[in-house]
Amino acid sequence: MKALHFGAGNIGRGFIGLILSRAGYNVVFSDVNQELVKALEQRGEYTVELANEAKDLETVTGVSAIDGTNLDTVAQNVAEAELITTAVGVNILKHIAPGIAKGLTSRLGTGDVFQPLHIIACENAIGASTQLKEHVYGLLDERTRLLADQYVYFPDSAVDRIVPIQHHEDPLHVQVEPFYEWVVDRSQMAPAFKPVEGVMYVDDLEPYIERKLFTVNTGHCIAAYIGYVNGFDTIQKAIADEKVKSIVYGALQETGAVLVKRFGFNADDHQMYIAKILERFVNPHLTDEVTRVGRSPLRKLSPNDRLVRPALQAYEYGTETTHLAMGMAAACKFDISEDPEAVELQTTIQQKGIEAALSQYTSMDESHPVLKQAVAHYQQLQK
Repeated sequence: MKALHFGAGNIGRGFIGLILSRAGYNVVFSDVNQELVKALEQRGEYTVELANEAKDLETVTGVSAIDGTNLDTVAQNVAEAELITTAVGVNILKHIAPGIAKGLTSRLGTGDVFQPLHIIACENAIGASTQLKEHVYGLLDERTRLLADQYVYFPDSAVDRIVPIQHHEDPLHVQVEPFYEWVVDRSQMAPAFKPVEGVMYVDDLEPYIERKLFTVNTGHCIAAYIGYVNGFDTIQKAIADEKVKSIVYGALQETGAVLVKRFGFNADDHQMYIAKILERFVNPHLTDEVTRVGRSPLRKLSPNDRLVRPALQAYEYGTETTHLAMGMAAACKFDISEDPEAVELQTTIQQKGIEAALSQYTSMDESHPVLKQAVAHYQQLQK
């Protein structure tokens, strides 16, 4: 079995590629990083280390790689694959769409009996596979679109595994936390699909993806932003500080109230889920830098992402938004010159002021109570 995976980075190798290899797939990584591509092609294997006391090691074998900038090679592999996955970042999906579209055109133009193909975008975003489908379909002719409607499936998924920035001599070696969760929407798949061992399939993905995004991702980024303004360089050091931890905990109580109301989660069970997430953040065998977790603040401040979306839902329900607003304020203090989004955010704040900047990126009106709450916290941080 052949799986084509876009993104040979740390998440691609340490999470998705690892699970697919365990399930019996020969994994072909497509990436634009020539160093990674060359190393994977030469060695055909790499090691994954668990961030636990034993530092358990697993060797992933039967892997290869292709140059993601070579459209013909990408298309050929798309045409041949039995499963396609991505871990490139939601903003990069539009850049891999041309290769997928060309491969589908070739695959569906043969006149053969077509086998169903699943294309799963494993990104930290709601409806990432659906977004990828839109990018791909925009590049297909009408005949190919009609065939793709019958034989190509883009099931959305929720993925969860902490993979920090790596500092190893071996560019392929990757360290990951022991915990992982990969949930796929069964209702968007072929009727007789072949399940991948290690993946959980559900009929309604929305509760799972929002629980993950608004607990793991919300908590993680608030830990990064509050940690950053308090001078901490890692998530582990930040969460060890009671002030930071209390703000993160408060934010997760706010998102938790939303999740329980929206999806009917058992309140006690959800408190246990929050406790588990906080335990993962303080893993002593993991070193996760706040600059990694906090990067791309504009995306994290966007209307449908981990800070603004749950805050607006909480406001609609009449529940607390204090700690989520503190997270938004701290995000506006994330001043990292190597991060283009952070640079843009700081420039906009300087040019337009904090109210207009937050309104621009969150799509909230300047008079919205949640935005005013975030502005007030920002002004406190300025002092």
